[in-house]
Amino acid sequence: MRFLFIMLLVLAVGVGAYFLFRTDGVLERVTQARVEQALVANGAPGLLADCMAERLVDDLTIGQLRKLEALAPREGEDRVPRSTRDALDRLERVDDPQAVRVLVASGARCSFSVLRNEIGGS
Repeated sequence: MRFLFIMLLVLAVGVGAYFLFRTDGVLERVTQARVEQALVANGAPGLLADCMAERLVDDLTIGQLRKLEALAPREGEDRVPRSTRDALDRLERVDDPQAVRVLVASGARCSFSVLRNEIGGS
């Protein structure tokens, strides 16, 4: 009886882990929603934030996503950088070249995609 209980418990944990960690699982959806909210809170338009969040969650680890939090304005900084130098200073704070590359690439791809859809949809 005890063996059966342990086997059921292991099975339940395994099934739970599957639904939590699988592609498009609960964890990924929650993470994507949080990334999208952070992008919108920092000035990205909704369609752009939605597109970028999906790409960022697919291409970066949780640790890399956390490193991107360094882009948030510090005390005394504007929410959106006012100059190229301000933007570059924030990117240097991330201290993860791959995360920065993925961020910039997703921003560029998604900007073109949103623009194309806006122009094509008009």
